[in-house]
Amino acid sequence: MTPEFIALAFVLILAILQISAAAIARTAELGAKWNAGPRDEAVPPPGKLAGRLMRAQANLFETLPLFAAAVIMAHVAGKDGGALTLWGTHLYLLARVLYVPLYAFGVTGLRSLAFIVSLAGLIMVIWALFV
Repeated sequence: MTPEFIALAFVLILAILQISAAAIARTAELGAKWNAGPRDEAVPPPGKLAGRLMRAQANLFETLPLFAAAVIMAHVAGKDGGALTLWGTHLYLLARVLYVPLYAFGVTGLRSLAFIVSLAGLIMVIWALFV
């Protein structure tokens, strides 16, 4: 596997971890019975931690399809293995990993910076398709 695909695989693992963390936090608020039930009743809004984890997960899912497509396209086009795709995929992964605890603990300025760095990594991979 290429380093870019390895980074993509780790981003997918991160996505699974984020889904799990948000679900665990929400279940801690509402109980296992709610989690196992049909969830037909109205529920209160999530608490701070569960809400932040759910929003961090949603934020990842906004760019993850673009990132996956860009990595796959770079590979198919033979554009992977260069500095742009190597740095871009690893910047995206690192920034997305840092984003989760920054959001969970309410660190606003650095959280935004982590998002911008992840976006820069994504743009680097896309840019590699054209050079």
